[in-house]
Amino acid sequence: MTAKMPTPEKSTPRALASLNTTLGDIYRGIFDITHSGIALVGTTLTVALLVLSMRADLRTSAEQHLLGWLLQRQEAVSLADSDALIYVTEPTAIDRVTAAEPKALPKEQANVAFWLSRKYRVAPEPLSVLVAEAFEIGQKTRLDPTLILAVMAIESRFNPFAQSPVGAQGLMQVMTRVHTDKYEDFGGQLAAFDPVSNLRVGVRVLQECIKRAGSIEGGLRLYVGAVSTDGRSYIDKVMAEHMRIQSVALGKHIPIYTPAPRAIPVMAPTQPVNPTTKPQDELEAEVTTPSITTPNETLAKS
Repeated sequence: MTAKMPTPEKSTPRALASLNTTLGDIYRGIFDITHSGIALVGTTLTVALLVLSMRADLRTSAEQHLLGWLLQRQEAVSLADSDALIYVTEPTAIDRVTAAEPKALPKEQANVAFWLSRKYRVAPEPLSVLVAEAFEIGQKTRLDPTLILAVMAIESRFNPFAQSPVGAQGLMQVMTRVHTDKYEDFGGQLAAFDPVSNLRVGVRVLQECIKRAGSIEGGLRLYVGAVSTDGRSYIDKVMAEHMRIQSVALGKHIPIYTPAPRAIPVMAPTQPVNPTTKPQDELEAEVTTPSITTPNETLAKS
């Protein structure tokens, strides 16, 4: 007599029932363990609270330990936050430097930056920023950028910390105490020593002077504040440097140093010599030089 094999239709419900039973047992086991663990923790906390309520010294000690741990934790978090803030907000040295790569400028601006660097012995990197700024702001204000650079060259020789005896400061030698309001947008009067801020304020002052005078030369006269003179010397220097920088921007070869004209030596006037009289130096020699008689002359006289 042969045993009958269970058909697939009958074996499938049995397997599912067995699986459900196993999963139910696992769930009840986890629940019992978790419930027992929570009960154990609750019992432990209850006992601890009862002990602490009965022992004031233990309660005080526990409170002190807990307070100390919280303070240490807060201090550690504060230090971590402050360090992160420093690294995030504190600019690096390279971020504070006013400099750029001159080779990255357009050709005409690069020509000007390198030429001014050689002439005024200033590094080309910071000059590149000033040249680029002059060209940008010149386009906005309809001022020739080479004129702006010429004013800087004559006023301060590109020294951002220059100061005149009367109080003109910075690259463009702006009178800070007179134009204090113009520095408000840049953070105050100390911005006079920031190269870019001083350049922008100086251009505003120059633009106002030219508009008031009606011409570039008249504006330069007002800009320099010529009172006792007509400012002709200053105007000629700025316009001459303006033309040189403009030629350099156009790619022309302009010598860095213009040789000064050689001075012609002035001869002292000569006095006419009277042929009947001896020159003064010979007369003085005869008076001051003693008469010396040699042995040969003594023998001849005898």
